[in-house]
Formats: sequence, structure tokens, C-alpha cells
Amino acid sequence: MISPDAILPLAAAHALRGGELLSAGDATGAEAAFQLALQSDPCNVFALANLAWMRGQEGSFEEAEGYYLRALAQTPDDVHLLQNLGALLMRLRRPVEAERLMRRVLALAPELPSAWSNLGALLAALQRETQAERCHRHAIELDAAYANARYNLSYLLLRQGRLPEGWRMLEARPQPTAFGDYFRFPRWQGEALAGKSILICPEAGMGDMLLLCRYGAVLRQLGAARVSILCHAPLKTLLQTLADVDTVLAIGEAVPAEGWDYWAPVLSLPGLCGTTLETIPSSVAYLHAQTPAVQDWACRLPPARLRVGLAWKGNAQFENDDARSLASLDALAPLAAVDGIQFVSLQKGAGENDVSAAFSLAAGGAALTDMADTAALIANLDLVISVDTAVAHLAGALGKPCWLLLPDYLPDWRWFVGRLDTPWYPAMRLLRQPAIGGWAPLISHVAEELALWRQQHR
Repeated sequence: MISPDAILPLAAAHALRGGELLSAGDATGAEAAFQLALQSDPCNVFALANLAWMRGQEGSFEEAEGYYLRALAQTPDDVHLLQNLGALLMRLRRPVEAERLMRRVLALAPELPSAWSNLGALLAALQRETQAERCHRHAIELDAAYANARYNLSYLLLRQGRLPEGWRMLEARPQPTAFGDYFRFPRWQGEALAGKSILICPEAGMGDMLLLCRYGAVLRQLGAARVSILCHAPLKTLLQTLADVDTVLAIGEAVPAEGWDYWAPVLSLPGLCGTTLETIPSSVAYLHAQTPAVQDWACRLPPARLRVGLAWKGNAQFENDDARSLASLDALAPLAAVDGIQFVSLQKGAGENDVSAAFSLAAGGAALTDMADTAALIANLDLVISVDTAVAHLAGALGKPCWLLLPDYLPDWRWFVGRLDTPWYPAMRLLRQPAIGGWAPLISHVAEELALWRQQHR
């Protein structure tokens, strides 16, 4: 029989083992160890805090909140726990409670850069941008090397069109180290490119590559003799239509460790090329669908005078996906009331099997093989209506008219603030959620606009 004096040391031992397993990547083992710790000591703060973090990572936010509150009941002034709970409340869209916690952290630790940066991120999400900028800049004053504050500030600056400083701050973003470890040639830092060769490397999602692959042409203008791109595999065939790129390689292929003078991550290119709001390289179409695939889709689609493509969901792993994506195809049902239009699904992956009694959708889903195939389908359309995902970037890069549906909560910096057009894509129109009301009023407005568009194109 275990004596009462042994219970707390036993709980601590289980909690310590859980921390070791979690650090080793064994989430299942760590969970079991933390639960054993709580069986011995229901108030073990280390076990409660780690379980809260694990539940947050899984997306079980309400359960995570419960663990955080239990831990804070034991240590109410724990700055680390308060910050984590504040971040969780942001994700739960409870900004008033989140701000209260973050300001409490600042009262406890006014010299903590992360506390100022976290508050700045919350204020930016609430579009209190002047206050947010002050918070981020104060965090940088406290610690000039604090990367999160610089990265968070880059969102504000870029969103406001203050591009030169925004690009500099963007370099503080989390960046993959694999390229620098693998390639036996240096990363480009803005050196002269005359007669040189350069390899553009991917970051983040396919939308970023579709947006910024245009910089192949800019690198040519700077004198590069050879420009290559390493990209996500579904983009390879499509990116081979870029006029100023010599070679396109795909992740997963055998990529030489040498053979270029420089490599560069794609998100660094605008800053290294000195892009301002006035000099964004803008072309109506810089990617192209291939004629045989276009003709194939023309035969596969049902006859229609007007065709409109729809994309309603992005990658669920994206940090703001719950704000940018629609819950289901049903959210677009008001559009189906506009007669004389054949709607076409451009959804691939998440949502591709969605059905709605309001729509009779053609194509899309499993029938789409890669982005070149999606481009060929889009070439057969008259208009694309999309949430902020790679499909919208693809339509823009092809020069296809596109209506982009943007959330009010943390819209991407690429669309700037307050604009209904975008210098990135001349054929794109931005349609923004109202500050209060969500998707329903915006989609009702889109349906009205679509009816007008149909009248103009009948």
C-alpha cells in the first residue's frame, strides 16, 4: 500500500515521465503518464498544463481551457499559463476575455516581450492597428532579437501597404532550415545576379507559390542567366508554363545539392527585389492552361451559356482556416437562385464531397488530378467565386475573373486593408465580410451581384 507521503512524489514522477515522453514525440505515452499523475494528485500543475497544451494542439479547445483553469486555480499568477490561456481564448474568438488575461500578464511582467507581442496580435485581429503596432514596437524595444514581435509587426505593415519595412520584418518568420542544410551553394541575400543562376524554393502553401512564382521574371530582369523553381508536386506541370523559368522541380524528386549560384525562399523574393506598393509586378496572366487539357474539360462539362466555378474551403491545417473557409457548400446556396448559370465545383480535398440540395454541380473533386488540370477546368469558366485559398490564386494567375470572399477576422495581408481590388491580380475583385454578421450577409450580397453579372453576360 502506498503511504500518503508517497502520493505527491509519485505524481511528480509520472508528470516528469510525461514531459520526457512528450519531448520525445510520444504523445500517447505522455498522455497516459500525465493522467497517472492526476490520479495521484489532481492538482499537479505540470500535468494539467501539458494536457492543456496537448488538447489545444489537437483542436479540443474547450477541454484545453478546462485544464488551464484547473492549473491556474493552483498558481493564479503563472505568467506562462496565463499567456497560453489567452492565446487559446483568441482561437475561441473570445477577445474580451483574452485581452483581460493578456493585460494581467503585463501587470505581472511588464518587461516581458512576448506579453506585449501577444497583446499586439490580439489587437491586430480586432483591427485596432495603431495600438497593435505600439505593442509590437515596444516588444522589439525590450528585445530587438525577439522574432515573434517582428513577424507579427510584418503582418500589420504589409497589410497597410508599408511594404519595405514589412518585408524586412517578414524575415523574422519561422523558416525551413532544410534547404540551407542540403544545398551546397548560398542563400541569395540580394547580391548582383548578372550571369548567375538561382533556385526559388517553396514555403508555406501552394497559394504562396502561385502568387510569387511571378518573381522568376523579376529575377530575369535583374540579370539572372538561369532561373529554376522547386515547388509542391501538384504545381509542377502548371509552373512549366512560366515564360521566364528554365527548370521546374518538384518536392520528392531527386534534386541536385549543387548546380546553382544561389537559392532563395519564395517569401523573401519581394523584399529582396525591392517591391513597393507601386512596383508589384502585375500581369493579367502569367500562368497558362494547356490546350489539350482545356479541350478535354470542354467535352466533359455539360453545355451551358455561363459557367461559374466555386471553391468554399481551404486547407484545414491553415491557422485561420475556421475564419476563411465556409462550413459547407450549403453556405453558398443563395447563389443557386440565380438562374441561367452552370455551377462547377473547383473543390479538391477538404469539402470535395460536399453536396447541397440547392446546387447541381459539375466536375471538380476527385476528377481533378493536379493544378494544371484545375487550370484547364478554370479556362472553361466565365467566373470563379472562391474563399481565400490556392484556387483563387490560380484563377488570378490565369487572368480569369475571380471574386474573392474574405473574412473580417484576420484577412491575409496580401489583400491589404479596405481595398476592393488588388494589385496582385488585375482581374480579381475582393468581397469582404461585414465587421459584424459573418458570411450570410456577404453571400446574400454576392448573390445580388451575381444576378447583375448574369444580366450583363446574357
